[in-house]
Amino acid sequence: MNQSSDISRRACLARLGGGIGTLGLAGVLAQDQSAWAATEAAVNPLAPKVPHFAPKAKRIIHLFMNGGPSHVDTFDPKPALKEYAGQQPEELTKNYPRSVGKLFPSPFKFTQHGENGIAVSELYPHVANVIDDICVIKSMHTDIPNHEPGLLIMNSGHSQPTRPSMGSWLTYGLGTDNQNLPGFVVLCPGKPVVGPQLWGNSFLPGIFQGCHINNSKLDPQSVIQHVHNSQLPPAIQRRQLDLLQELNREYSTDRADDPQLEARIQSYEMAFRLQFAAQEVFDLKQESSATRELYGSGQFADGCLVARRLVERGVRMVQLYYGGGQPWDDYGDIMNHANHAKQSDQAIAALIRDLKSRGMLDDTLIIWGGEFGRTPWSQGAKGRDHHSRGFTMWLAGGGVKGGIAYGNTDQFGNAAVETPVHVHDLHATILHLMGLDHERLTYRYSGRDFRLTDVHGHVVADILA
Repeated sequence: MNQSSDISRRACLARLGGGIGTLGLAGVLAQDQSAWAATEAAVNPLAPKVPHFAPKAKRIIHLFMNGGPSHVDTFDPKPALKEYAGQQPEELTKNYPRSVGKLFPSPFKFTQHGENGIAVSELYPHVANVIDDICVIKSMHTDIPNHEPGLLIMNSGHSQPTRPSMGSWLTYGLGTDNQNLPGFVVLCPGKPVVGPQLWGNSFLPGIFQGCHINNSKLDPQSVIQHVHNSQLPPAIQRRQLDLLQELNREYSTDRADDPQLEARIQSYEMAFRLQFAAQEVFDLKQESSATRELYGSGQFADGCLVARRLVERGVRMVQLYYGGGQPWDDYGDIMNHANHAKQSDQAIAALIRDLKSRGMLDDTLIIWGGEFGRTPWSQGAKGRDHHSRGFTMWLAGGGVKGGIAYGNTDQFGNAAVETPVHVHDLHATILHLMGLDHERLTYRYSGRDFRLTDVHGHVVADILA
């Protein structure tokens, strides 16, 4: 009988000396927990992995205000805009002569809140009441003030749609705690401008891709469609999948060093388990009336509550988009921000309170913000254009200091001038909070090592608790 002479290293160890080789290998691996985790991950790519160091956060909820909320109308008040209203100061025009319009003061009132008197506009009264749990970063900046590259940089650290998303990097580096749900879930009613590349895996194995759920309607029967097969009961479907997996395992025996193949096999298994686990997690009727009232009503409010239910059940990262397209892109009339804030304010504050009451806020990192900010000058009569030189994001829980404002823009809100924080720095800090060194979290592809922060990024140590 002819047999192939090509065997894997694992098969060689298994056959050598009646398996003595594998016993020796097991002994070596037992001495190193991280090596054990890597071996476990080879069998199941989503198995929980050992971080580089003790994490402060275990999970992330990213509240993405796609379109770009205005920093000077939400968390970064600039009295100078009122003083110089309708003017084009030389200190701005000498640097940006063709892009600066007439300065436009915020139509919204700011007041101070919390123990440290952090300024919050009237757009966010509920968030203002939990400001002591929030770290406001007022010195964010990014590279390009256009939606497509701005969204990509914020999600993947690169302006081209060729890199893995942050959620994919996190699940690649840490796995997930619930093997019946994806490690990375994206709730978006429709699609943003760029689309699936914002939560894509790119060159990472496909099992790390974000699972997009269209949350425009959260009926459990419609979130995951075609669950119920009128011809085959679940037990028979399970047997069919087990047979398929058995065939896959036989095929992979001589290909034990192929992580892409293993990830594909695991994705089929995940798809089956997800069909049934999702029915429970998206059923908001299981929540008490008091909890439902806490979050309020509406699409975004339901999304916040689902996000809490997902991370509560072990999902590593949930990204919740405010809407499809770029709803915060208010270049025509900045007063539209009032509508967006009204639809999100109560639910955001409720999410913080709810996690805190369950003892989960300390190790759950909440991120709020868009792909960039908006100009301190007007576009047209009452709108604001895209702005990348300086804007605001905030973090809560998960090992960051609460009740502080970090960094600042200039007197007009034009550029980050005090302790600037680039998106690469934000990503490095997020990974650090999750127990990952952004310089060590790499993946070999096309002859080089890639990472989320590329060759950039510094951890913003001053905001760490």
